[in-house]
Amino acid sequence: MLLSDVVAASARVSATRSRTAKTEIVAGILRDAAPQEVALVTAYLAGVLPQRRVGVGWRTLGSLPDPAAEPTLSVGAVDDLLQRLADTSGSGSTATRAGLVRELFGAATADEQAFLRGLLSGELRQGAQDGVMQAAIAQAADVPPTLVRRAVMLAGFSAPVAQAALTGGAEALEAVGLEVGRPLRPMLAGSEPTVEEAMATVGSGGPVALECKLDGIRVQVHKSGEEIRLFTRSLEEVTERLPEVVEVVRTLPADRLVLDGEVIALKEDGSPHPFQVTGARTASSKDPAELRRTTPVTLWVFDVLHRDGADLIDAPGSQRVAALREVVPEPNLVPRLETADAQEAQRFFAEWVGRGHEGVVVKSLSAPYAAGRRGAGWVKVKPRHTLDLVVLAVEWGSGRRTGLLSNIHLGARDPETGGFVMLGKTFKGMTDEILAWQTERFQEIAVDRGDWVVTVRPEQVVEIAFDGVQRSTRYPAGMALRFARVLRYRDDKTAEEADTVDEVRRIAGW
Repeated sequence: MLLSDVVAASARVSATRSRTAKTEIVAGILRDAAPQEVALVTAYLAGVLPQRRVGVGWRTLGSLPDPAAEPTLSVGAVDDLLQRLADTSGSGSTATRAGLVRELFGAATADEQAFLRGLLSGELRQGAQDGVMQAAIAQAADVPPTLVRRAVMLAGFSAPVAQAALTGGAEALEAVGLEVGRPLRPMLAGSEPTVEEAMATVGSGGPVALECKLDGIRVQVHKSGEEIRLFTRSLEEVTERLPEVVEVVRTLPADRLVLDGEVIALKEDGSPHPFQVTGARTASSKDPAELRRTTPVTLWVFDVLHRDGADLIDAPGSQRVAALREVVPEPNLVPRLETADAQEAQRFFAEWVGRGHEGVVVKSLSAPYAAGRRGAGWVKVKPRHTLDLVVLAVEWGSGRRTGLLSNIHLGARDPETGGFVMLGKTFKGMTDEILAWQTERFQEIAVDRGDWVVTVRPEQVVEIAFDGVQRSTRYPAGMALRFARVLRYRDDKTAEEADTVDEVRRIAGW
């Protein structure tokens, strides 16, 4: 199959808002793919590189050769070139990698170059994500959607599931199970604004579990004898980055284990370091031994999914916790409380927030481990911060937001200069009505209409909710908001009444 066929399908998916139409388009191209191509086509349409990383960054992608006039690249040829990129290392690798990038992009048409740039940068957005892809696999292979969802949950990615479904049907999907050493999708938590509301959602008046919510790196631990592998929430392997965690896991009294937990860097008083300190342990290119010496992390575990031949994902939460306590020592268990008393639960929440942690996760004692889903079995509660900030600029959207002004640049007032200091961007929380309104509004107050970014007069105030503040070298204030989202536009406030950078530092505790 030519890459151009995949690119054309991606463009058609991006051009429609209809989930049914998206599903039919993807199902059609999966049927057209040769058996050995199904996994590749699935991965590319899902915006995933089978190699995960190939060592190509934005700087390399910013300077590309002229595009080819006619499409000739097959998906197999693309995969071969990407694998060669991923395998390139050692002396002279920079020049070799640059040559491979020129070879790949020089053989690609303009549309194919744009697609490949998005694929390699992780910014491919065309709507063929989880829900659509899984429905398309089921339709293309004529198998029950529930079988596809279960298989993807356990396999981690859609590509191998598509391969199994279209070559082996329902029988092949039923054979997909939890494998120690292969990451599965993590269970996710819903959210509620208060502990009491979370308890009502999870427990229906009965006892629930509350666990401290850490601001660390989610880690899935796989142990098979002496072989130990660690994966992040996005299923990236980080075993070599966390040697002290490997040592802890090696001492656990079980031969085969799959655990779910977090690693977090703690200060001497037991309070957490800012998130980016922990994040550096999995993202930094520095020597892991040096990072371990300067920034050690602690493993805190909250679930067990497999133990010595027994899968536990379908067992109730209370049974999994009992099994967990048999293999993980108390210092490595996430702090936990079981109660039906809302006041006791609130005190637990206040205690751990007071120690600098994110909040709590309220968990059902009877729910199974719903891998890959955000259900009612787990509900997180975090203190919500809000600020009234000023919009400094706005970016044109892509995909379903093409033609609309979408991502807004947020600024806090600086009393010393009278200007505004940027704290980040967000497109979260915007309804269709908000998008339509701000597209008109920001064009009215535009002072510079760039091709991508529209700079506006700093006068529109927006109320922003966010989870915290982190240090950042990207913005002049040296900080950025975490998980910022729009609550509403404030026409009742002027820019002179917006919150200041001093208020942001107060919230951060700096």
